[in-house]
Amino acid sequence: MLVLIGFAVVLVSVFGSYIGLGGHLGALYQPFELVLIGGAALGAYLAANNGKSVKHMFKVLPGVLKASPYQKSLYMELMALLYVLLNKARRDGLMSIEYDIEDPQASPIFSEYPRVQKDPQLIEFITDYLRLMISGNMSPFEIETLMDQEIETHEREQNHPAGALASVADGLPAFGIVAAVLGVIKALASVDQPPAVLADLISKAMVGTFLGILLAYGFVSPLAHVLENRTALSVKVLECIKVTLLASMNGYPPQLAVEFGRKVLYSSERPSFTELEDHVRQAKASAPKAS
Repeated sequence: MLVLIGFAVVLVSVFGSYIGLGGHLGALYQPFELVLIGGAALGAYLAANNGKSVKHMFKVLPGVLKASPYQKSLYMELMALLYVLLNKARRDGLMSIEYDIEDPQASPIFSEYPRVQKDPQLIEFITDYLRLMISGNMSPFEIETLMDQEIETHEREQNHPAGALASVADGLPAFGIVAAVLGVIKALASVDQPPAVLADLISKAMVGTFLGILLAYGFVSPLAHVLENRTALSVKVLECIKVTLLASMNGYPPQLAVEFGRKVLYSSERPSFTELEDHVRQAKASAPKAS
């Protein structure tokens, strides 16, 4: 929603000021220059990326209009889930959670935390490393290295759309100049026309530069920043899981392990110590009992 509000502010500020200064919107209506700039930018984007990257872009782009899923409520559920799993493993042995991690959609533990359960990335990350912990064949250092590599790969993949949009934003002013130059060429080819006609042609040519800069810094570049921020949040939640599981592997009790995970989170989403403690206590009380 903030994205749409921001775009509205850009449009109102730019065009409202233009009208206030006595300008006429009709002079800015140059559809072919918009086609030239937008088409050239789209073509350059397609030339610089493969089909997989383009599909990824169209998959993530609609998400910028939605609220981020990585909010305090998700982190509270996530840390409560990790606490319940680690507490059960500590109390009854690691093999006691084997059923839960093999089929998390049918697990009574996972079903208590729907926000986490409906996120395939989180479920896969948790269950994969719990399986490695159950196998007992890898040291905490080896698992940490593997986690770091997976998180790094995830970050690079998720950052690709943001990088591609940033490149498009960098190129839009140049394509605006191309449109302006073509307009000037058209104007110079009409030097036999009256001054009023030449002035009109030159003013239309300048619209290309205006559109290129406006699209770059008012729309495309902000979208790239939004995607980059979303990626940072998706990485942070994986780091939270990583730190919690590693703390458990190093012998810390579950309640302290989730405190390690809490400390990793950004302050804007991080629950307080008391909030987490109360939530973990409730999770412990409502956790399915061992048969």
